[in-house]
Formats: sequence, C-alpha cells, structure tokens
Amino acid sequence: MADKAAHSMSTPQAHSFQFSGAAARALPRRSGVGLKSAHFQEIVETRPDVGFFEVHAENFMVAGGPFHHYLTHIREHYPLSVHGVALSIGAEAPLDLAHLDALALLLERYQPQSFSEHLAWSTHDGVFLNDLLPLPYTQTTLQRVCDHIDQTQTHLKRHMLLENPATYVEFSASTMTEAMFITEIVRRTGCGLLLDVNNVHVSSVNHHRDARTYIQSLPLERVEEIHVAGFMEQQDGNGDTLLIDAHGSPVAQVVWDLYAYTLSLTGPVATLLERDNDVPPWPALLAEAQLADVQLQIARTSTTPSSSHAVIDPGVTA
Repeated sequence: MADKAAHSMSTPQAHSFQFSGAAARALPRRSGVGLKSAHFQEIVETRPDVGFFEVHAENFMVAGGPFHHYLTHIREHYPLSVHGVALSIGAEAPLDLAHLDALALLLERYQPQSFSEHLAWSTHDGVFLNDLLPLPYTQTTLQRVCDHIDQTQTHLKRHMLLENPATYVEFSASTMTEAMFITEIVRRTGCGLLLDVNNVHVSSVNHHRDARTYIQSLPLERVEEIHVAGFMEQQDGNGDTLLIDAHGSPVAQVVWDLYAYTLSLTGPVATLLERDNDVPPWPALLAEAQLADVQLQIARTSTTPSSSHAVIDPGVTA
C-alpha cells in the first residue's frame, strides 16, 4: 500500500550540503575519546595527546553549569565531535523542533568539527523511550528517514553523519538489507556515515551474517568517523549467543580485528573510543584509545586501501 506508492515516486536527487567555516572542518584522522565528567579536571590540567573529544549533545542542552565550564576550556585546545542520541531520526512522528533548536544553539556555541546521530527511533506519542530502537527497512521508512535528515541538515545548516545501529531483532517486513538502506540514505541526503565497527560485529553475530561482507556493502567513501567500543555477551531464549552494545568494557580483540580490516578498505579515518559504563581512570582510557592510533599509523603507511593489515595486540601501547 504505502510501500507500493513510495516505489512509484520519482527517484529523489542526491543533496549536497556545503557549509563554510568551522562547522565544515573535518575531524583529524586520529583517535578520540568520549569526554566524561570524571575526567574533566585531569584533561584540563594535563592536556593529553589525543586527537579529539566527543560529547553527547543532550548532556549539554542547558544554559550553563560545570559541564559547559569544562567543555569551553577543553574546546579551546581540541577538535570536537557532538553525538546526538535523542533526535529520533527514524520515528513516525515529525521531528521535535524544540530539540532541533536546542541542537542548533549547542552547535553554534561550540562549532564542532562533526555532528552525528543514530539510524534509530526513540520516541512515540510524545514519550521518550530512552533506547535506540530498530526500523523496518522499507521504502516508507527510507523516505521518512531521508526527509528527517534533510530537515535536520537544513535546520542546523550543516552536514551530519548517520551511525549504523546495533540491533537485536530484524523485521520480516524489510524489503532491503541494512547496508542497502544506509547506502540509499547517504545517496539521497548527502549525509556522511559514522561507521560503528562494534555495532557491525554485534548485529552480525546476532543476525548470523558476515561482518566483513556487510562493511564491504557500505558506501565506504562516505565514512567520516569510526566508533569502537566494548560489548556484553548473553544468551537469548533459545540459548544462542546474543551480543549487547554495552560500552562497559574494553574493546574486544574481534572488534579490533574488524577495525583493522575496515581501515584496510577506507584508509585512516577519525576513530572514537566509546566507554559509557564502568568508565576506567583517564590513563587507562587514553592508553586504549592509543591502540587505534597504532592501527591508523599502519593505514597511513599503506600505499593503497585494501592492502594487508596488521592485527592489534591489546597489550601493546602506542
């Protein structure tokens, strides 16, 4: 019905969002770290050698306070990525204009090198569900997500990145693969791709697909940032392995291996270490982030993408 009608629409033309100034600058092709309040003071005092910091937008949607005090100081010395978690790009309802306005104010204040959001939905009937929920990959949802991304980029006057999800269920109604869905979004809207390698591994295990084949199917030339993180392993009701994108443990070797493979295809890309639960002391977090710098250096010295890549040993520090 609605899907058939969507198929009959003329093919949308790809958009190209070009904005000048600080908002258009790219993140450095180095490792970055998610900025946590427990580390504010130490970072300000020691100015560690890290490529960039990333913050969750919603933590800073207030007028003042200690978060803004520290981020203002840190932003003076480091590139910044702002990562949204509550815009609900995939929701059936229209985007929340008040939330978009708050995002616009935050981005204007800090002029980050990157802004990103998730391919997910988290709102329904005015209720925020505090989760990143999956979508059926149909023509109807494709059009809705593209419309929401177009609206977001226009409202914010900047190019945005879209992150691939970690999922635990898939929809029988889907008419295309996730990689096909993301590729078409990028083509239609001109947005970039935030490739979360941990999410690729989690979803691939949960849905019994090959992670490397999935990565090969994405528009890798549009990858502008990569995330790596830790996952948690459980069992589902049938006793099968179920991985959870928990961000509460060090990056697993299998994810480092997949990251190395990804860089062999893309070349060096700004890479964020995510850690949102059981956050370790700053020196331990920085040392783990530097493992990504080791692999980024290998990617820089490779003559071409797709060359052979080394495997990271988590016991080695940069």
